Amino acid sequence: MSAAEEHLTTRRAAGVFDFSFMGHYEFQGRPPVQTRDLNAVAPGRIAYTLLLKDDGAVLIDATVWRLDADRFWLFTGRRGRYGGRDRSGEFAILALQGPASGRILAKLIGADAVHGLRYFHFLQSKRMIVGRIGFSGELGYELLVPAADVPGLRHRLLHVGAGEDLRECSWAAADSLRIEAGYVLFDREVDGRANPRELGLDRLAPGKTFEVTRRLAGLEILSEPGPAQLPAAQATSECLSPTLGKTLALGFVSPEIVKGSAVRLSDGRIARVATLPFYDPERRRPRAAPM
Repeated sequence: MSAAEEHLTTRRAAGVFDFSFMGHYEFQGRPPVQTRDLNAVAPGRIAYTLLLKDDGAVLIDATVWRLDADRFWLFTGRRGRYGGRDRSGEFAILALQGPASGRILAKLIGADAVHGLRYFHFLQSKRMIVGRIGFSGELGYELLVPAADVPGLRHRLLHVGAGEDLRECSWAAADSLRIEAGYVLFDREVDGRANPRELGLDRLAPGKTFEVTRRLAGLEILSEPGPAQLPAAQATSECLSPTLGKTLALGFVSPEIVKGSAVRLSDGRIARVATLPFYDPERRRPRAAPM
């Protein structure tokens, strides 16, 4: 199955992705390195957050999972020295994404548990921890189990998901899904220079102010040529969208550039500025009823 077919399978049914490469850190007490006020995050909830450099640029984005009053897990897309106890590699992480993911998960942990699990919340079911989050723009979950348990979990998922057309999917499919959904990625949009406001994530760093020299935007790359003189833009991630049938990119434009404007990329191609996300602008699908 090609990456495009994996992508479309996730959009119409479900895909499972191995995210065990992620960094995992445990803190006793609130992690000091991130931007969110965790007083408002109750046990069993997940907060999307940022780790900033001294100059205010975003080092990396992350999620914080609050296990109890004083115990937190921090997950990042890249391992590093973020403080706390490094538990990276102890757990395997399988991401189950797509409109059928709730029905599939119910066969493992029960329909009541799936119905009760709200967006950006998590629960424990025996040796598995299930968080309702994802990167695809669809209903989705991340399943954490001890690393030794992952072959068995993968086998069970594929078995119970066979009737729902569940497929194992690649990173290439994950990348095109998150581009359509407008989610940033470390070493791409999160390039060590962009600050939260430039990434459109200043809501995650309340009380801080940031200068803006550029802003993240969607870019629809055009096949026809444009005028000789156009504003410059930088594409950071690009895909041929299997869902929309267009070449799409995330990238940076000058703050004054508005939706619909034509811009010129560094390789000479012309793009039109679009609003993010490209797919499901109201983000209704990730919050949809699980079954």
